[in-house]
Amino acid sequence: MTKSFTSKILPDVEGILTPNAALAKSSWFGVGGPAEFMFIPKDENDLKKFLKCLNPKIPIFTLGALSIVLIRDVGVAGVVIKLGSNFNDIISLNSTIKAGASAMDMNISKFAAKKGIGGMEFLSGIPGSIGGSVKMNAGAFGQEISDILKRIRFVNRSGEVEEINGNDIRMGYRKSFFPKGSIILEVQLKGSPLPKNLILNKMKDIKDKRLNSQPVKNLTGGSTFKNPKGLKAWELIDKAGCRGLIIGGAEISQTHPNFIINKGNALSADIESLGLEVKRRVKEYCGVDISDEAIRIAKRKHGDSFIVDNCEDLKIREKVEFIFGPSELFRYYHTCLFHLFCSIFEVESKHDPFRISNSNEIHGEA
Repeated sequence: MTKSFTSKILPDVEGILTPNAALAKSSWFGVGGPAEFMFIPKDENDLKKFLKCLNPKIPIFTLGALSIVLIRDVGVAGVVIKLGSNFNDIISLNSTIKAGASAMDMNISKFAAKKGIGGMEFLSGIPGSIGGSVKMNAGAFGQEISDILKRIRFVNRSGEVEEINGNDIRMGYRKSFFPKGSIILEVQLKGSPLPKNLILNKMKDIKDKRLNSQPVKNLTGGSTFKNPKGLKAWELIDKAGCRGLIIGGAEISQTHPNFIINKGNALSADIESLGLEVKRRVKEYCGVDISDEAIRIAKRKHGDSFIVDNCEDLKIREKVEFIFGPSELFRYYHTCLFHLFCSIFEVESKHDPFRISNSNEIHGEA
């Protein structure tokens, strides 16, 4: 696509605007199709100007570290906005940490430790950036972001900057309520003075627990399912017989059954299909519905461009097709038909039109 054509549709930028931008390599799952456009703003002014001039009908999606996001194989239509290194500064103000939205949670935790600010040790156990963690009220080891959130500075869909106190934001278990299309720029986190050695000891305990109980060396997006009220998702998944379950290149971790891992050749469709099968089995086992922590994105069709195909009237369309080859397409439909069959006929595993091996792997029959 030529720059002259793009300039007719998208605003001029000082940062980087890339068409058909690959996302899979940045994803912690290592899967997903491309973004129709990816915009990495040079600075806050560049971002504000872009949003003010962008046609409001063009969809945008903000990506953080891609640690808990599952991008479908079809990719993302519209503009994906990713905040780069110009948005990752971390400073301290007494016992308060001020961090740019793209600062990694681990780096904030380490910075707080150096400054003798306690209460943020749990951030060292959360993969991702602080902007994304605030949006989903991420948590680990008995704490969550809402416990330490003091203030947020963000830009709305119209390019105007707003600020809001942490106490004024509605936040729940793994969710928050922000204006649609808003992008977090900076957060303030409240801590308390604590000796450095105590902070470092807590961080070491968290690191050891993660190494011993989570598949940290695998391609994974972190915890896959939210804990139902009063229950542990991993226990339900384990009791439903899903530990080690495999679909395509995706597997329920043997180390921790609330983690889906990419064995190295998974499609996004494999991961999503595996998640659906786990939910079906848990529901069948105990009648409990478990829900996803991962955010799924899919708003394009192969050869289909929201921006190009809608450049005159910009009518929003939601179409789905696939951007992979015949063998991968067959595998995708194979797994989808399996789940459709199960949901319609409510069959048990032994009646599935697939063979389940002793290793709990799902295969298509030859």
